[in-house]
Amino acid sequence: MSEYAREKTVKWRAGYRFQFEAAQNKYVILYPEGMIQLNESASEIGQLIDGKLTTDQIIHQLEQKYPAVSELAGDVDDFMRVAHQQHWIEFL
Repeated sequence: MSEYAREKTVKWRAGYRFQFEAAQNKYVILYPEGMIQLNESASEIGQLIDGKLTTDQIIHQLEQKYPAVSELAGDVDDFMRVAHQQHWIEFL
C-alpha cells in the first residue's frame, strides 16, 4: 500500500463505495461489513475522490469553492491520512 503524498492520485479502495444515502440524508462509505456516515466536510472531499485527481488537485478545487476557509489544506490532509489508515482509500 502506497504512503500518503499530496502529488499522488487518490481513489476509493476496492470494496468501498462512496455514495449519497437518501435514508440517512448524508454521504456514506459503504463496504461489506457496514457503512460509515460522513460529516459535511468529509463529504465534500469524498465527492472529489475519483481515481483521477491528486490530493493537491482536490485541495485546489476546494480552495476555489471555499476561499474563506482557512486551514483547508490541513483538513484535507487529516482526512486523507485517516481514510488511508482506515483502508478506505489508496494512493497511486
